[in-house]
Amino acid sequence: MGKKIACVLTDMFEDVEYTAPAKAFKEDGHEVVVIGKETGKQVTGKNKEATVTIEKGIADVNPSDFDALFIPGGFSPDQLRGDDRFVSFTKHFMDEKKPVFAICHGPQLLITAKTLEGRKATGYKSIQVDMEYAGAKVVDEEVVVCQNQLVTSRQPDDIPAFNREALNLL
Repeated sequence: MGKKIACVLTDMFEDVEYTAPAKAFKEDGHEVVVIGKETGKQVTGKNKEATVTIEKGIADVNPSDFDALFIPGGFSPDQLRGDDRFVSFTKHFMDEKKPVFAICHGPQLLITAKTLEGRKATGYKSIQVDMEYAGAKVVDEEVVVCQNQLVTSRQPDDIPAFNREALNLL
């Protein structure tokens, strides 16, 4: 049976880091629910290749209703981590040991949620030092799977490996 995946998103996300994994998840029979600040709002990727409609506002969702969390990169995670509701939503998945898929700048939300300590992970080159300060053991690999829960990747080139490992966990 397909899993229900929460995807947290706002403007300036890395287009392909949302579109390619979301397509892979859906093709594998999973449901992807896009969560943003406001239901019905349109958000646009930084390359203007993808426009996505927010299906649920963060105020209207309960993390317990989802099986996994997907955090695309770009400037979206940095904006979302300024909102405590997204931070606590993210923290729930890590605390409850539910699958979390974060690519590129996605781990910025995990840093703010203070959930990377003792975890092996990767992320976009410019945030790797921030991840280290947050207590993560950072490696420079296309995909890292930690404790059969957290899947992280560095950049768009890593998407095939990211999708493969995320689907394995689902």
